Amino acid sequence: MLAWALAALLCSLLGVGSQRPSLFSNKGIVYGTVGRPVKIYVKLHQDSPVLVCMDANRASKETVDPAYLWIGPNENTLTGNGQINVTNTGKLIVKDFMESLSGLYTCTLSYKTIKAETQEETTIKKRYDFMIFVNPFAPGWKSVCNDSNDCEDATNRNILKARDRIEEFFRSQAYILYHHFNKTIPAMHFVDHSFQVVRIDNCRPGFGKNEGLHSNCASCCVVCSPGTFSPDVDVTCQICVSVHSYGAKSCP
Repeated sequence: MLAWALAALLCSLLGVGSQRPSLFSNKGIVYGTVGRPVKIYVKLHQDSPVLVCMDANRASKETVDPAYLWIGPNENTLTGNGQINVTNTGKLIVKDFMESLSGLYTCTLSYKTIKAETQEETTIKKRYDFMIFVNPFAPGWKSVCNDSNDCEDATNRNILKARDRIEEFFRSQAYILYHHFNKTIPAMHFVDHSFQVVRIDNCRPGFGKNEGLHSNCASCCVVCSPGTFSPDVDVTCQICVSVHSYGAKSCP
């Protein structure tokens, strides 16, 4: 009797991170927080969430004569273009997000308060910082997912489906050989649950994982920050002080 143990199927799943909280939802609304930056992870070539130039507490109150000033990663004032959408109510959406659009987005909210007794006006200014990072898919995700809203889930389901079909193929082959050819060749038996899928943890070039910097998205492959680069499919962005952009794949 010949028992076959199938070798493991190695499936490389890149950039598969848990992004269920509303903070990371591409269709959600993200309010600012005074005193600390809000980190947001946007999938490559998708739109960012709606960034609101105020905190949730301020949004629930009346705001007198509000004015909004958005500053982008290049420290230029954002007035809106093909990829940057800035509304009159202080909301910002970045469309078709790419590595080069990663970075710090800052909004300053100015509004007035009026004392009831003296009618004295005071101008209040608050600053809100949003750190936006790109989180990519595996190579070839477009051909796999088409118009799927959640490509990484679709990719995972397809891989598991492929595993089940391959396992069924070998099981059927073992059955046929045992029942129809057992007199001419040695018997072959399929060992149940011997076929496994093993995840290889890696990221595409220009991306890496950093649990310290991105603790709220530790399993995400996030674009390498300035001062770092990644030339291969490793999970670590290496240090390179001469790099001044996001998503570097080499060290000049």
